[in-house]
Amino acid sequence: MSLDDRKLEVLRAIVEDYVETREPVGSKSLVERHQLGVSPATVRNDMAVLEEEGYIRQPHTSAGRVPTDAGYRLFVDRLTRIKPLSPAERRAIERFMIGVVDLDDVVHRTVRLLAQLTRQVAVVQYPSLSRSAVRHLELVPISTTRLTLVMITDTGRVEQRLVEMPAPVQPDDVWELRRRCNEKLAGQKLVDAPPLVQNLVEECAPERRGDMACLASVLLETLVERSEERLALAGTANLTRGGVLDFQGTLRPVLEALEEEVILLKLIGDLEPSTTRVRIGDENQIDNLPVSVVSSGYGPGATIVGGLGVLGPTRMDYPGTIATVRAVARYVGDLLAQN
Repeated sequence: MSLDDRKLEVLRAIVEDYVETREPVGSKSLVERHQLGVSPATVRNDMAVLEEEGYIRQPHTSAGRVPTDAGYRLFVDRLTRIKPLSPAERRAIERFMIGVVDLDDVVHRTVRLLAQLTRQVAVVQYPSLSRSAVRHLELVPISTTRLTLVMITDTGRVEQRLVEMPAPVQPDDVWELRRRCNEKLAGQKLVDAPPLVQNLVEECAPERRGDMACLASVLLETLVERSEERLALAGTANLTRGGVLDFQGTLRPVLEALEEEVILLKLIGDLEPSTTRVRIGDENQIDNLPVSVVSSGYGPGATIVGGLGVLGPTRMDYPGTIATVRAVARYVGDLLAQN
């Protein structure tokens, strides 16, 4: 990077002013609003260099300049000073999350909180089954030949299946099946469980092998075939708050992307522990999606079980958004660790 400190400060000022005002930024306003210590002519020269290097552009003739994706990238990488959350913001997070009753409640409160604090579209991924472990398996008799299998994971997800038994089973038999399943599977990662389920059948007494085989079939369906991931979304209306330059004149590709869970998972998933990721414009590797995504993994301790983040125009308050996403992810991870 060949830009000197003064030009970097000019770029910082352009980004901050454009994010705040939604209007292209001129040299005169920069000198008036910021203590740059140089004349408007010098600022104009610096802006010309920034434009030539591809960090700012002129949206139309006789207008000021706006940042490009490359300009935002440089701002985030080298110029952003992460804003610490204010005491009021921290209290708002704590109040919002008090009294959560289950995982669904955690996810839906989290996604609403992110949308409100950042004024962007918020996305929260439910804890992934592929990253979860079995906490407990319950068998609930419905009739003599029907059981409900309830699998509870260490991340709070609950999966239920109906089991049709080949013949009537007695309460003592149900108790024994439950005991054997929990002895073998409790604490095991779901991805490691299928061979253990097969062992359950092979190790079962001959007189109970038919019942266990029927139960094992449903268990495998729960463990293996339940591959889809669940997401919660909030704040779509925030997309309409921006200016005409925010989405190149149309919201359609953004709204279409929000309807595709595969795209959303690509935008906020696959994060490393303690990492807050910022992707700007084409960095999302999705055609015609002029947005920025700030995302973070969350989970108990150093274990990442899902992702969360916000999506919005590239004209985004990056310091504030990064701080909020990071703080909310940490808070949700603490909640999961406590429960």
